[in-house]
Amino acid sequence: MALRRRSRAVLATGALMIILIILHFPAPSPIIVPFIPGSVNWSKFEQFHPVDSIKPPPTDRPQRLPSVQADQSLFKHTELTEQRRAAVRDEFLRSYNAYKEFAWMMDELAPLSGTGKTTFGGWAATLVDSFDTLWIMGLQEEFKEATIAISAMDFSVTKERGINVFETTIRHLGGLLGAYDLSGEPTLLQKAREVGEMLYVAFDTPNRLPGFWLNFEDARNGRQVAGTNDPSASPASLTLEMTRLSQLTGDPKFYDAADRVIRFLDTVQNDTQLPGMWPLTVNFQDETAEGDTFSIGALADSLYEYLPKMHALLGGVDPLYERLYLTSADVVINNLLYRPMVPDNADILIAGDVWVNSQGLSLNPDSQHLSCFAGGMFGLGGRLTGNDSHVEVGKKLARGCGWVYNAFPTGIMPEIYGMIPCESVESCEWDESRWKPDDKSIPKGLSHARDPRYLLRPEAIESIFIMYRITGDTE
Repeated sequence: MALRRRSRAVLATGALMIILIILHFPAPSPIIVPFIPGSVNWSKFEQFHPVDSIKPPPTDRPQRLPSVQADQSLFKHTELTEQRRAAVRDEFLRSYNAYKEFAWMMDELAPLSGTGKTTFGGWAATLVDSFDTLWIMGLQEEFKEATIAISAMDFSVTKERGINVFETTIRHLGGLLGAYDLSGEPTLLQKAREVGEMLYVAFDTPNRLPGFWLNFEDARNGRQVAGTNDPSASPASLTLEMTRLSQLTGDPKFYDAADRVIRFLDTVQNDTQLPGMWPLTVNFQDETAEGDTFSIGALADSLYEYLPKMHALLGGVDPLYERLYLTSADVVINNLLYRPMVPDNADILIAGDVWVNSQGLSLNPDSQHLSCFAGGMFGLGGRLTGNDSHVEVGKKLARGCGWVYNAFPTGIMPEIYGMIPCESVESCEWDESRWKPDDKSIPKGLSHARDPRYLLRPEAIESIFIMYRITGDTE
């Protein structure tokens, strides 16, 4: 499923990181690339299920939220730091130039065949995903070239019958908004609005909750409906981008559309089989959430990730996001997180899944690389809400993913793996007799690596970066 492939390169650490970057970089200097409109004006689309009223984003004076970053004196810029920065920049350029040579304006580069792939509508997903990185790294010529190319892109032309609403939002809309926020380039906001207008069509359902796909034929004929078994993260991970689009354009309809999804989730949060969390899949059509599996991995991850970031983006003036975050975070801590038994007795945490049945709750200790975002989420959420215990949880989760990386000779963690839960999070001594791996070649402390692939996941390094910026700790 496309959700499992998603990268958080788009708005990598969410609205907060964009704000921090803006504060620390010189004033944008737009290059003013002419805007070329697409062939379809999606804003003229006639809605079959128009809304009675539109709720605008909050305009109250933002609250003074707690400081997130550690004191600047803790960050030492040394020769080693500069060498690492240069190495990262060089590696990015190597990959970016390969994309330019072999897959320019296509969604992805297949590295073995050296050919381009169309996986996200054919709208240069890699290029749009790379926009903010080009600017941050000071690659102005490449940024200008990309802006000129994207300004001419027609987001109404695709060979696909429909588009994945979630993927198009986080990649294309998010990438354009992030690049505009950094550069101030007007054409990027105009293109972002084009994409936003197209995505807004997906909300034209009887209950105004979007389906997983925006099928163009169904949209033209008024046949769109919300999904009956959709990933909970899919419609719930549109808030950051849609809210920011409303803030920048002054058009409240985008915020209103995404807000309706969150208001629905609010009504069922405490009525699920694990009150406080939402199941992996939800019936958005009937507006029920009766599933029995709960996770912060694939299908659910960004639902939780977006909550503290939305709290920050709205300046804390809407108490809903803080409440949703705090309620769900405590349930995650109490039910999904466990301390694994490891040879060095490290005080770390790992996120598993929970199944609910007639006997109660059952923890599945299998974990996913996708779940590694949680360290950063707890760190950020803890800082923003003044909850130091959540920051400590974030540290242990980030350390946990780092531990798994370091456990393998390659220095890379698998996509899905298992560990042995301790009976207590307070203390846990290594007991070799309990270690019974599926394969004796697997590192001690792990029970299996059921999916050994490495899919270029950024979640672990994202959490480590966030925790470093929050604490200033170089570990």
